[in-house]
Amino acid sequence: MRIKEGFVLRTICGQHVVSGEGTGNVNFSKLVSLNDTAAYLFEAAQGIDFTAETLADLLLKEYEVDEETARKDAAALCDQWKEIGLID
Repeated sequence: MRIKEGFVLRTICGQHVVSGEGTGNVNFSKLVSLNDTAAYLFEAAQGIDFTAETLADLLLKEYEVDEETARKDAAALCDQWKEIGLID
């Protein structure tokens, strides 16, 4: 998987949001709010090919979480990002 070109993470009024920029994302007319953990993963995944396993490994390195929870949460996040069109 890969985050699609033109999506940027910004902090607006203390909230992490992803928005689409450029002509390639002209039909993406929403802001996606991310919590601190999802924002960390989004930043870490920008510009690289990744899998849910990659994100789970990042969670395990950064947070005190058990492996099963990290893997389940990373897979769910990837599913959400696919559903809203942030990743290919």
